[in-house]
Amino acid sequence: MTSAIILTNGLLTTSDAKTAHGLIRGTERFDIKAVIDPPTAGKDAGALLDGRNRNIPVCSSLEAALEQVGPVDTLIIGVATVGGVLPVEMLEIIRSAIRQGLSVVNGLHDYLSEKPELVALAQQHRVTLTDIRKPKSRQDLHFWTGAIYDVTCPVIAVIGTDCAVGKRTTARLLRQACAAEGLSAPMIYTGQTGWLQGGQYGFIFDSTLNDFVSGELEHAIVSCWEETRPDLILLEGQSALRNPSGPCGPELLISGQAKHVILVHAPKRKYFDNEAHWGEIPPVETEIALIRHYGSEVLALALNTEGCTASEALAFQQHYRDLLGIPVLLPLEEGVGPALPVLKALLK
Repeated sequence: MTSAIILTNGLLTTSDAKTAHGLIRGTERFDIKAVIDPPTAGKDAGALLDGRNRNIPVCSSLEAALEQVGPVDTLIIGVATVGGVLPVEMLEIIRSAIRQGLSVVNGLHDYLSEKPELVALAQQHRVTLTDIRKPKSRQDLHFWTGAIYDVTCPVIAVIGTDCAVGKRTTARLLRQACAAEGLSAPMIYTGQTGWLQGGQYGFIFDSTLNDFVSGELEHAIVSCWEETRPDLILLEGQSALRNPSGPCGPELLISGQAKHVILVHAPKRKYFDNEAHWGEIPPVETEIALIRHYGSEVLALALNTEGCTASEALAFQQHYRDLLGIPVLLPLEEGVGPALPVLKALLK
């Protein structure tokens, strides 16, 4: 694996660092050595994230990180800001990384490869600049064909009631839990972090020309099906069905023919993206009803317990069990085991 340092530069404890959070929790593509985040320097990144020490030190600077962990290959920009804009204060750190022989991987819409100064610097120091979100060329895009109807294994979409509620993390945990039970359940990634974590099949949803979103989704699912013949396929959701800043999800249910859903919800989050003027997040039961209108069924609810005490998390879990009559998961606290019997039942 390629050794890497993650750059968050003060955003590690915010939702903008969800890319870093995913990489800290695990990746098959990179060997994460350290995180650069001055306000939280001196802590272990895993312990800071969820109380699990992962031997990934948080350092105050690039120089401090390299001194502590030794030479590495790559600097990963570990944030996903609103609008995908590169924070200006990160530029000098990126320049310094290039000068010290590190390639840079960037998942923002602000492309490093379109900054002439950085391109010249990278060429001078013989390193690469990788913009994950740079759109594919037209000849590399796929249009929807209907080949999805030839996929005979269950397709399960992991979608949420809002952005940044843990859809990718829940899907990854489900994949790992299935593997532990001897089931093949690859995840189709639809965002930058899924690729960074080592996903083999997928595409970057929000960098794909709208006409080809359905086709790229179908192509990823069909390729995975034809090449690996898995027991089931998991789809990583993006945004939410009713988030006004970027409604998303019908493509997975219709174009991707995901007839089953694991829904992720943050019970203490009142407004979309925590922005009151964007409107209140509708009740979970209405989201389930909407999904049913699309012809799909919610198999389980996964809770993001941000802002909850341990007792509140358990209370919400019991409340939704009683209300919905389906398994209710606490993925980070208890894992996703209660969903496995439901998934296995799809295979009979």
